[in-house]
Amino acid sequence: MAISTWSNRTALFSLTSLLFLCLAWELWLSPLHPGGSTLFIKAIPLLFPFFGILHGKRYTHQWTSMLTLAYLTEGLVRATVETGNSQVLAVTETILAVLLFISCVTYARVTAPSMLAKPAD
Repeated sequence: MAISTWSNRTALFSLTSLLFLCLAWELWLSPLHPGGSTLFIKAIPLLFPFFGILHGKRYTHQWTSMLTLAYLTEGLVRATVETGNSQVLAVTETILAVLLFISCVTYARVTAPSMLAKPAD
């Protein structure tokens, strides 16, 4: 399997997992307030790159890598501040964000026009 295929599938998996984790975390697993919190809206920005990642758009991978840094930051902060189930979910968010970042950057790099051009003889 080519690196571009692998990194695109990994990006799609981690994006989807991060989306569902954000929703489940704030609605059912460990919300800030009993019954769910409105912090679930943090998952909405993850919907925007979904179809671009699904179709392997290079530009979408590029800007998604920047979007991912917000989730990485939130995961790191909440992993150090919170305890119990929320801390485990924050560590999971951090891992998924790192995985998404690495796979998006890898995909953008290996599909660059300079990488796809054939060398002149």
